[in-house]
Amino acid sequence: MRHDKVEKNLGLMVALILLVVSFGGITEIVPLFFEEDNTVPTQGVRPLTALELEGRDIYIREGCHVCHTQMIRPLRAEVERYGHYSVAGEYVYEHPFLWGSKRTGPDLHRVGGRYSDDWHRAHLWEPRDLVPESNMPAFPWLFTQHLDGKHTARKMTIFRDRFGVPYTDEQIANAADEVRGVREVDALVAYLQNLGFGLERN
Repeated sequence: MRHDKVEKNLGLMVALILLVVSFGGITEIVPLFFEEDNTVPTQGVRPLTALELEGRDIYIREGCHVCHTQMIRPLRAEVERYGHYSVAGEYVYEHPFLWGSKRTGPDLHRVGGRYSDDWHRAHLWEPRDLVPESNMPAFPWLFTQHLDGKHTARKMTIFRDRFGVPYTDEQIANAADEVRGVREVDALVAYLQNLGFGLERN
């Protein structure tokens, strides 16, 4: 029988498995690139400002994405705790995605506007002052380090030219002045306060 030949020939079997998996993957993934819901920004989603973009880089640098996800799954427990589940159109300007896979801390995808700027600063200075059971480290150096804006315009230009993020020439030209001298903690808070405005919260 033909399947006997396949089962007894390891090389042929591996090649056929790869062929089937590749075909299945292509038929599942390629159509997603043409679905408008996945490629058009959700109402309310906009590119990050220069300050928010720098805050996002600090968020990545400090490893916040290692303990906090930014993807709410469509499960009742998740929606009741965090708000509306995440949708593809909220991520069109995200490079790279910060979905995460481990929640040592809560999901932050809808944290924007839930707390004041002062609350975030106090939480970053000493988390246990606000959440006694927290195991999050403090980030006091963010209060003394300042942005210089040296690479901000370049980052925005790359996002526009390579990834299609619709930054204007004016936004890019003003980027360095917008962030220069700002404390890192304020940039990070600006980024956090922007999270979750792609959909109206429940």
